[in-house]
Amino acid sequence: MKKHRIGTFRFDIWTFVTLLGFAIVIIFLLYPLFNIFKYSFINKETGKLSLANYYTFFSKMYYVKAIFNSLLVAFGGTIGSILLGLPLAFFTVRFTIKGKAILSTLAVLSLLSPPFIGAYSWIIMLGQNGFLRKFFLTFGIHLPKIFGPGGIIFVYSLQYYPFVFLLASGALSSVDRSLEEAAENLGTHGLRKFFKITLPLIIPSVSSGALIAFMMSLANFGVPMILGRNFHVLPTMAYNIFTSDIGADVGLASTVSIILIIVSTIVLFGQRYIATRRKYSSNLLNRPVVKSLKGIPNLAAHLVCYLIVAVSTLPLAVIVVFSFRKTSGPVFHPGFGLQSYAKVLHDVPKTITNSIVFSITAVILIVIVGTLLGFVLSRKSNIASHALDPLLMIPYIVPGTVMGIGFIEAFNHKPIYLAGTATIIIMSYFIRRLPYSVRSSAAILKQIDLSMEEAAINLGSKPASTFRKITLPLMIPGIISGALMSWVTAINELSSSIVLYVGKTMTMPVRIYLSVLDGLFGTASALATFLLIATGVSLYIVNRFVGLGRETIVG
Repeated sequence: MKKHRIGTFRFDIWTFVTLLGFAIVIIFLLYPLFNIFKYSFINKETGKLSLANYYTFFSKMYYVKAIFNSLLVAFGGTIGSILLGLPLAFFTVRFTIKGKAILSTLAVLSLLSPPFIGAYSWIIMLGQNGFLRKFFLTFGIHLPKIFGPGGIIFVYSLQYYPFVFLLASGALSSVDRSLEEAAENLGTHGLRKFFKITLPLIIPSVSSGALIAFMMSLANFGVPMILGRNFHVLPTMAYNIFTSDIGADVGLASTVSIILIIVSTIVLFGQRYIATRRKYSSNLLNRPVVKSLKGIPNLAAHLVCYLIVAVSTLPLAVIVVFSFRKTSGPVFHPGFGLQSYAKVLHDVPKTITNSIVFSITAVILIVIVGTLLGFVLSRKSNIASHALDPLLMIPYIVPGTVMGIGFIEAFNHKPIYLAGTATIIIMSYFIRRLPYSVRSSAAILKQIDLSMEEAAINLGSKPASTFRKITLPLMIPGIISGALMSWVTAINELSSSIVLYVGKTMTMPVRIYLSVLDGLFGTASALATFLLIATGVSLYIVNRFVGLGRETIVG
């Protein structure tokens, strides 16, 4: 390709990719977010710019309380994630735990399953007529209610602890053993050694996992919508206002969305600031040795690990079992059958097709664009790539509900009219999951020696040809890993789909959510099982053939 120079700027295939990246970010990310920002300042009555929406929000405790509710369940879920993820990481990394590979796989599977499926499953177990509630009542034990903030925090903790587990595991396996040995020689043992020496060394990783758990909890829509009852958080409030039966208030819904983004951003930068204020490091000369426990400590360690993973994966087993229960509408009957699957395949086969087609189409776009942009961010160090990098990470802090509202506001009129089409759902999947592919591609490039590409170019190969023949084949593991992660999260997407769908574009997560609201638990279980199979098969493939890297899951 012919190149033209203007100063130090080079026009080649990678310049085009960089410009394409900026175009995608501007059209499908910044433009929708700008519309949300704009509408938050437009008075519904007069149509003029004003602060009326913000005044309405902050003048009514009903709205303000949603901020505190969101922070309550987000912090609660984060603390729960740490309390579950950190012990599991410590025991599986530092001690011989039988079946630790299975435990790790099940933990990640529980992470990748949709949170609202877990919420629905806990209703089956701990709802008013839940089988676990009835079982414990026979012994005179009254279990706490699953509905309300306590239930939401409980589900968040079980859903997001794998983030802490994965990152803490990597950090614990890299701590310099000599530091802990020195502490032991000075008389520091047990929990005191852990809190004084080990924990400070892994704080950056633990805090990063906790931050992801917090952001996911703050942005979650399905769990508080199913379990919250009258307990409203910012995502559910934005959705309720936007879809109100008595007239959608776009301005107020946009205001709630902006506040949700601001809260997310403040927490993100707050964590970064705290993490950089106090740093711990080690030389990594002596990595930890896996020890074998005996007696009661060994039994206790195994019990803790298996109990955490068992409770977190129990909802998945319940969903599958109840999908085969005999049912008549909302009522389950003794015995098993295929009634729920027959009903799904007869009544709502289109939702299965939609989910598969939408997610696969989005993943194809994600793989193509994400791979190219990952190369640009990793290999092209210039002002443009440095500016593009943080922009591509914005989807991490923008909740799906907010993105859905932004897409409706941006693409519900000319020049780009997409409302009510499959395209708007596909593009929402695309922009929300693009960072997975970008990060996965960039991560694998760090392991590829640049000298091979330079040698090909020195022998006369063009940049595009070098990328296609040399770099791309070496990137395949990272590309597949990012693609399958994008597929799993796209096919399970609810928060943006619930805003964007119409009858003909309904997806499986939306149908499951509506079935739960209607009390059709058999139908919901059958559809949820389809999703779990898709998730489980994808997880198996990526672990079996390429390995699921932490970069893919946690960004």
